[in-house]
Amino acid sequence: MTDSLRFELVSPEHLLMDASVHMVVVPGSEGDFGVMAHHAPVMSTIRPGIIDVYQTDGGEIDRIYVAGGFAEVTPEGLVILAEQALFLKDLDRGDVEQKIADLKEDIEDVENDDDRVRLVAELAQFSAILSAMN
Repeated sequence: MTDSLRFELVSPEHLLMDASVHMVVVPGSEGDFGVMAHHAPVMSTIRPGIIDVYQTDGGEIDRIYVAGGFAEVTPEGLVILAEQALFLKDLDRGDVEQKIADLKEDIEDVENDDDRVRLVAELAQFSAILSAMN
């Protein structure tokens, strides 16, 4: 590997990843963007989506769902502060499909508009995770 990028992924609970990587593709609010070593400094909000972390040139890829947050590229590397982050490899497809079915049922039964909005947002999140698992 030529140059590596220092990448940190932080959620409200803890530090999820701190590694030297080849490249990270971030779901920015204005569109996806790739970050490699020596990238120009930038700060961006992150939309719900998938972060792809390339460990080596053409090598292993870690896929991580984020529910939103912020990304900051500095001369030291990339730091992502995520509202929520889930490694796709740690999720079971059947569990995600069951959660979607449960949420759809809950949405049909809910009477409170605030609860309905929360459930619909959660359904969109799990649908995005399921889509990324394909």
